[in-house]
Amino acid sequence: MDSGNAVPVSIPSTSYPATTKQAVGHIDGVLTDVTSTAFSDRILVTITQAGRLAQWIHVPLEASNPTATDQYLPSATSEDSLLPMSHLTPKTLLGASNSDRETTGQLYAAQIASIIATKNPEEKRTVLIGLGLNKAEASREDYYDVVDLVRKCL
Repeated sequence: MDSGNAVPVSIPSTSYPATTKQAVGHIDGVLTDVTSTAFSDRILVTITQAGRLAQWIHVPLEASNPTATDQYLPSATSEDSLLPMSHLTPKTLLGASNSDRETTGQLYAAQIASIIATKNPEEKRTVLIGLGLNKAEASREDYYDVVDLVRKCL
């Protein structure tokens, strides 16, 4: 091949269609990395400690009964806003070696999906959550710290 005839190629400077955001913080002294990537059909959120992903959960944002969506609008009380929306049904796809880890993972998944649905009530994409937390159970403080870190990415 003759490199003397090479023609420079112009690559357009358009952004990639998937928007990615990242936040890093210490949760209970452990470096925790949160990344969110918004694809056209799904929203991917990963929460990792020590660079691992051990559990995958998906949460459809679309209500199973399309005529019942009005009853799932966010509540006006501040106490209710801390609870995940009741119509969300997280499902573990991979991982969750025990029931404690599965329960904790599904709680995080429902809370993350609720945050997304509250920010944009018209959002219908499925949320896919990848978890790699060191502990199967989290203290209340650690739970809120993780959720706050996720909010920074959404």
